[in-house]
Amino acid sequence: MSDEQALAKADEPAEQALAKAYDPAEVEKKWYSLWEERGYFHADPVSPKKPYTIVIPPPNVTGILTLGHVLNNTLQDILIRFEKLRGREVCWVPGTDHAGIATQTKVEAALKKEQNLTRYDLGREKFLEHVWAWKEKYGGTIIRQLRTIGCACDWERERFTMDDGLSDAVQEVFIRLYEKGLIYKGNRIINWCPKSRTALSDEEVTYKEERGHLWHFRYPYADGSGYVVVATTRPETMMGDTAVAVNPKDPRYSGKIGKTLLLPIVGREIPVIADDFVDPAFGTGAVKVTPAHDPNDYEMGRRHDLAFINIMHDDGSMNDLAGAEFSGMDRYACRKAVVARMEELGCLERIDDYTHQVGYSERGDVPVEPRLSEQWFVSMQPLAEPALAAVNDGRIRFYPDRWVKTYRHWMENIKDWCISRQLWWGHRIPAYTCDKCGKLVVARTRPDCCSDCGGKALTQDPDVLDTWFSSWLWPFSTLDWPRGSEELKRFFPTQSLVTGPDIIFFWVARMIMASLEFMGDIPFKDVYFTSIIRDEKGRKMSKSLNNSPDPLEVVAQYGADALRFSIIYIAPVGQDIRYSNDKCEIGRNFANKIWNVVRFRLRQGPGSANWQDLKGLSAADLRPDDQWIIARLNNTVQSITDGLAGFRFNDSCKMLYEFIWSEFCDWYLESCKPVFNGQDAARQATVLRVFDYCLGTFLRLLHPIMPFVTDELYHQMGFIGDDSSIMLTQWPESLSPAELAELGADDEAMRRSDAKFELIRAVRTVRANYVIPSTRALDVILVPASAEDLAYLRRDEETLRSLLVASSVQILAEYQADGPCGVAVSGMGTAYIPLAGVVDLAAECERLRKQEAELVAYLASVRKKLDNANFVARAPQDVVDKERARIVEFDEKLSRVRQQLASFGAQSN
Repeated sequence: MSDEQALAKADEPAEQALAKAYDPAEVEKKWYSLWEERGYFHADPVSPKKPYTIVIPPPNVTGILTLGHVLNNTLQDILIRFEKLRGREVCWVPGTDHAGIATQTKVEAALKKEQNLTRYDLGREKFLEHVWAWKEKYGGTIIRQLRTIGCACDWERERFTMDDGLSDAVQEVFIRLYEKGLIYKGNRIINWCPKSRTALSDEEVTYKEERGHLWHFRYPYADGSGYVVVATTRPETMMGDTAVAVNPKDPRYSGKIGKTLLLPIVGREIPVIADDFVDPAFGTGAVKVTPAHDPNDYEMGRRHDLAFINIMHDDGSMNDLAGAEFSGMDRYACRKAVVARMEELGCLERIDDYTHQVGYSERGDVPVEPRLSEQWFVSMQPLAEPALAAVNDGRIRFYPDRWVKTYRHWMENIKDWCISRQLWWGHRIPAYTCDKCGKLVVARTRPDCCSDCGGKALTQDPDVLDTWFSSWLWPFSTLDWPRGSEELKRFFPTQSLVTGPDIIFFWVARMIMASLEFMGDIPFKDVYFTSIIRDEKGRKMSKSLNNSPDPLEVVAQYGADALRFSIIYIAPVGQDIRYSNDKCEIGRNFANKIWNVVRFRLRQGPGSANWQDLKGLSAADLRPDDQWIIARLNNTVQSITDGLAGFRFNDSCKMLYEFIWSEFCDWYLESCKPVFNGQDAARQATVLRVFDYCLGTFLRLLHPIMPFVTDELYHQMGFIGDDSSIMLTQWPESLSPAELAELGADDEAMRRSDAKFELIRAVRTVRANYVIPSTRALDVILVPASAEDLAYLRRDEETLRSLLVASSVQILAEYQADGPCGVAVSGMGTAYIPLAGVVDLAAECERLRKQEAELVAYLASVRKKLDNANFVARAPQDVVDKERARIVEFDEKLSRVRQQLASFGAQSN
């Protein structure tokens, strides 16, 4: 009888406190409220315990969390709860990010849809009121979701990137870097989003492969001696051309360098220049140079002292410098118009189909426009060198470590960071310009007057800082830097960072740089990069695609513990995963399984008084199955401890599942039933103690992953009082070799029990082969493989009879069958199951003969194929090897069928 079937019996008083069905909603609501009310999440800055700190990757306030956030925060919660059980003073700092461009884009879209207004209609102050309202609405949703999934955050330390304290930190960093010469203002080519009308960093640009065209245009020489054909993917920018470039080693243009061309449509004279950057294999080997609208052309323009002509407005439309014919046109309308005009002029040579990568604004989802613009930049090279060294020398470790190569490549090729954004939502740049003399002043507070001319009118820079300029300070700004509080001294540096690999450049690298620059220390010791969760189509879960289920709805259907367990169970280290809600059935079924284990246990009476350890017990007190489960549990404790400490979350999750479901429930619990149903009170007490020791241990091992159900069941077992929590207990420690030896729970005990279970599985296979119901009791004769196995099995007859579902079990040194038998062979010995009166022998013989004939025919066909010399010579070696392996496999099957026929006294075909 399984534990589920046993539970169908009438409840006994000890079990009645535990509901028959697990109700996650009721349990989760109760426990989270208790944890929070009792202050279990709050970190004490004066505690003598060793600190363990995590700062949450702050989610954006642009909507609800995705399942990717659930994965990320569940992993952090596992670490926090794990380290708390190990005796650390844990501090998990929560918070949210103002997400400048993302939030402003959302609010602008909502205003347009709901009120048909733009931010310009409202003005800066009124628009920001709308954004703050958005933040209050969606920031609350995100925090509620984190609570719902069980996050043990120190909510008293909740931060927001635009809190006063964090804003002070942002301003302080800007000023210090400016004073050090690492922040500067300059005219450079940047990525421009025409939709949001703001500059973007390189990391905010995503690339999409697009099928477009390569236009070949004729640019005539000014002296009328012919023309040069240039190839371009962007005809709309030609009005900004100030040169045509060729490679100096290209023989086709050896006599053309230095000549003057007449730019079609515009009529402006431009030179032919030589530059090593030009690829002679691209197009005709001659390229138009537009220094104000292409980053590579910008560098060529600087090298050759060319003019920089910006021909576009900030919304992507053409300005007056593009000429009256095109002024006011959208850039793509202008593209068509330019091509048509060039064709009219006889300057269109040809058009080729062309597939290339086009940069898109990550938030605006429109093609970015390389644009010459005056922006603020951070000089990154001096900051990158110490940050690169911190990873190279192992002070900071990445999991999985393959990301070190990615990090190293980016840091070694780092470019200056464009930090100004033409937005209204964000941290204003603390720079002021004198209206009278134009002097630029960077200051912590608005100056009363200009230090040069005494002018009283100073205008603050209208731009805001890139969102990541506040985020890169997160590990120390959240702990009251630059005030230098005791909290900062106590909880910085943090220990672990859990984040997605997609923001390794945006955030991880920059936090390392900022912490080393301003704190003189690394921000964290370990960085764990999560899997990317994708939908069933393979797309990344995201708010923009609207393809991530609301985690609150998933929790309502399956429970928070089920979602947490399932998402870790399906997320191998460093591999992307495909998610669908039905995957949560893994966790839900597991939670129900554990619930039913405790209900089964409580039917035997209350929890053991001395369950915490096994002191006082010896090998003589224990059954082989007790020794086996103690040894298996001990290995599991060590494996889970090492696994969580080494960020092997998925492995740890699967090991716990295997131990609890397959080893404890399927084998050990079943082996306990004969004892619990017997009359030996002393033996029952010992087995209950071992049972409870295992139960209390694996509930603590499982608590970091499934916090709600484990705390509930720990209390239901009476392992702690109502005024405490499993959170406040201690992480299990593995037993020493001496302790295991005293209990007889050593490797040999595991080997013998594993062999016994293999024998039982072999008997169950015989049952299945003969279609014998699993509930039908059989006579079983066991012939062990050795004298030691004989002694071992005789010591365990009671358990064997139960697990084999046997009416009788005989353990003999030898046996000669005197009738038809099913035979099960394993390393521990051979089992014989007399079949007379159990199966229809005639029908079984007929079935076996039919199976024999099919196997003979199949083997003949494979052998014929292998006898064909042409097949063996021409087929790939792996195909030939597979056919030979089939011969071995099916020969063995045929032998077993013939043995079964022989046991029935029947002749083979």
